[in-house]
Amino acid sequence: MKFASVMFVSAFAFSAFSIVPFACSIAVADEPAKASADAAKASDSGKASDSGKVLGDPDGPLTPEETAEKAARQACKVDLCKAFHSKDASGSDIACHVIKSWRKEQLVKLVGKLKVTWPYDGAHCSTDLSVKRGDLVKAMTEPKAEVVFVKHTVTCSIASDKKGATDFSFDLTPKVTFENGKAIKAQAQWGKIEAPTLIKSALWTATAADNTVNILSSSIVEEVNEFIGKRCDEVKDQWAAKQ
Repeated sequence: MKFASVMFVSAFAFSAFSIVPFACSIAVADEPAKASADAAKASDSGKASDSGKVLGDPDGPLTPEETAEKAARQACKVDLCKAFHSKDASGSDIACHVIKSWRKEQLVKLVGKLKVTWPYDGAHCSTDLSVKRGDLVKAMTEPKAEVVFVKHTVTCSIASDKKGATDFSFDLTPKVTFENGKAIKAQAQWGKIEAPTLIKSALWTATAADNTVNILSSSIVEEVNEFIGKRCDEVKDQWAAKQ
């Protein structure tokens, strides 16, 4: 299960957000057949038949909202990269409010990998990211290090023309094992869920399974390493200038 196309300000935020399309796809499994058929049709045509908010290529130009979200994440991304690469634990810990929106077309594509359809509109999630600077330095400087991050609460809203917005939230306490500056193992460690009954049941099933057999480990590891490498290289001029 690999959602590498979804990029966030940090790989730790990824571990929180990557479960959303997976869990929600289970939650909507009992939606009327017509809704599922409409979603499949939208996927085939490349357009959202019931939305009108975001149409066309899911990887196309950013909307004004997406542009604003990306800009808001930039400072946090630079600060995280500086901590990883400067290997200097001095300074305040990292705290950012992270927001991520998915287009309907992106969700159709993502949950399609699970052989299910997406009968809703887009999704919007946020969390207050909190990372100890010393933990990131330890991850990069020690031969082997296990970093347990503080508990994060992710809140999401999924739009639906038929039912209106559905809100839910869940907790997780990510744990990542590093070896020679590379992530080699990870666990999301899901916790409390607040959601309507149907979605809560689906989320509980999905997160309990991940807590037991660690389904998302390889995806989180891949995203952590890509963030430290490729994504930090994208803003190297900015974090290097702060050293």
